[in-house]
Amino acid sequence: MTEFEYNECVNNHADGLFRFIVKNLRHEEDARDIVQSSFEKLWKNRDQVEAEKSKSYLFTVGYNQMIDHIRKNKRVHLQEAFEEQTGVHYQPHAGIRKTLMEALNRLNETQKSLVMLKDYEGYSYEEIGKIMSLSESQVKVYLHRARLTLKNYLVSAENIL
Repeated sequence: MTEFEYNECVNNHADGLFRFIVKNLRHEEDARDIVQSSFEKLWKNRDQVEAEKSKSYLFTVGYNQMIDHIRKNKRVHLQEAFEEQTGVHYQPHAGIRKTLMEALNRLNETQKSLVMLKDYEGYSYEEIGKIMSLSESQVKVYLHRARLTLKNYLVSAENIL
């Protein structure tokens, strides 16, 4: 990959990668850090990455860094939650967007990423498989299960607006 091709990759894919990461993390600063480090890794490995495969490489690196970040934060939150009192708190829904975000948050990292890549970013099953190191059939099965989970949550009595 040449410097020109790298710059084209930055121009063409930075916004999409940022949207994907920020939708999953819901924290812009962390998303910016992950996007920046993804492009840094691409720059360091530009000799091994073909220009036409740079998007897939970039999203794979970004996805893996996002998963690492989520796992790291889960450990911190679990430790904090353990120290605090636990209890169930019901909060009325402020709207459809909040309900959708709650539904997405019920999914595990893989399912949430699949839904975001397919339904929000519009990637094909094949592209998602390459990004997430899954076979095309695994992508279809996991995505189907994620959508069923979303459907069951969204049509439950407490979530119908």
